[in-house]
Amino acid sequence: MSGLETQAAGMSLYRNMLRWQLMATAAVTIAAFALAGINAALSALMGGISVVIGAWFAARIAAKGQLKTDPTAVLLNLLKAEAVKILIIAIILFVVFKLFHALVPFALIAGLAAAALFSGAALAKSQANV
Repeated sequence: MSGLETQAAGMSLYRNMLRWQLMATAAVTIAAFALAGINAALSALMGGISVVIGAWFAARIAAKGQLKTDPTAVLLNLLKAEAVKILIIAIILFVVFKLFHALVPFALIAGLAAAALFSGAALAKSQANV
């Protein structure tokens, strides 16, 4: 596989992961709305979206380093991507806690957890299809 094909395959993998995260977030948001109303739905949505936004930025960073072959460079790139993802999620959640006074914590955690869990499931499923 050439460098461009490898990069395109990686971006396809990341798009698939983001799609699964968005679907999981939507499902939890709908369930939260049905069970506890609009504030719970918004809380679940914000939890899930924080993970999706963090993962999107991490995917961009990881994609830039896909052509590297040095193990140290690859590891550093992945660690940088993960650190950026965690930082972005933390910043978004901090803002949500400060600005959204009708927050439903359980719904926020459910949205966050669903998006995080489904990112792993999407990657595992994509790897199994390769």
